[in-house]
Amino acid sequence: MNQPAQPIGEVIAVIPARGGSKGVPRKNVLPVAGVPLVARAVAAARRSGAVDRVCVSTDDAEIAEVATAAGAEVIHRPADIAGDTASSESAILHAMDDLEGRGVTISTVVFLQATSPFIPSESIAEAVRLVEGGDYDSAFSAFETYGFLWRRGAEGSAEAINHEAHHRPRRQDREPHYLETGAFYVFSAAGFRAAKHRFFGRIGIVEVPERSAIEIDDPTQFAMAGALAHLIEQPDAIPVDAIVTDFDGVHTDDTATVDVDGGETVRVSRSDGMGVALLRRTGIPFLILSTETHPVVRARARKLQVPIIHSVGDKAAAITEWAAENDVDLARTAYLGNDVNDLGAMRLVGWPVAVADARPEVIAAARVVLTRKGGDGAVRELVDRVLAGR
Repeated sequence: MNQPAQPIGEVIAVIPARGGSKGVPRKNVLPVAGVPLVARAVAAARRSGAVDRVCVSTDDAEIAEVATAAGAEVIHRPADIAGDTASSESAILHAMDDLEGRGVTISTVVFLQATSPFIPSESIAEAVRLVEGGDYDSAFSAFETYGFLWRRGAEGSAEAINHEAHHRPRRQDREPHYLETGAFYVFSAAGFRAAKHRFFGRIGIVEVPERSAIEIDDPTQFAMAGALAHLIEQPDAIPVDAIVTDFDGVHTDDTATVDVDGGETVRVSRSDGMGVALLRRTGIPFLILSTETHPVVRARARKLQVPIIHSVGDKAAAITEWAAENDVDLARTAYLGNDVNDLGAMRLVGWPVAVADARPEVIAAARVVLTRKGGDGAVRELVDRVLAGR
């Protein structure tokens, strides 16, 4: 049996990302669980293993900077196709023209939307396989639903769409439908040039988990994505080259015992101590950064044999200075915090991490939320996951 001829050329991913978002201003560079939306889309394409080149089409300098740092190629979009009424198709065609004008041969296009923060990479790979293999001309992400759909009819009365209003069959007796997620579309380059639209020819559905179907168009959806990120994605390994931690609420359980003379004692975890000892043997830099002035902080740092910067008013400035002095790349640094005074430093690092009992604001800003609480092995858990990524 003859096999279909394999297309010749590159599989390119195009992520349109304008700077002029209205619903959520600066949306494409805002972080969900510590990672900007456009960087999330770039990472999803790269992780798929099915894409040869990842391109971000943008009119915005900050988006371009974030995209480049994430490993994408930037295609500068002209103003006439960067307004509110410009279609995504126009941006994709412009990107194709740009690449082909530089001698790139394109076989298949993966169109990703940065507004979907949880794009499953394995599903991108499946869609590329189906289009490259000739099963479909275009394909898109969708999830299965058995929901009863309705619309408003004459004078606002409800009309059933995918069922009969007077008949309520059991789920197992109903035909499933598929709801488009908007996360990704894959299509042949030649077919797209002819149709100038993402859907054409034989159209395939690539089923994705419903939990990945969040699309961000307003502040409420943005907040929901941040709250759900730690339920949807929790990497086992944390690939960093340095660790910085807060002290109270991280090395301790955020409580203190005070005697009649005003002396304070705190509770720490021996497990954390062993974790830091294991980390020291690898040579990975470790720093305690604390606003506290109490001698107990210095005493614990001495016990752990790690440097400390304490009595700090501005943690963001302190970590920036420390990184510069010690040739540490903040993009490859984990910061472990628990309270709002950690947020400035967390926004500067590539891997903001929160203890399990951190403040809600800190959990929302974190890329990883640990399973252990402060003073109860959280530092050891972070160390173990960093060592697992080496």
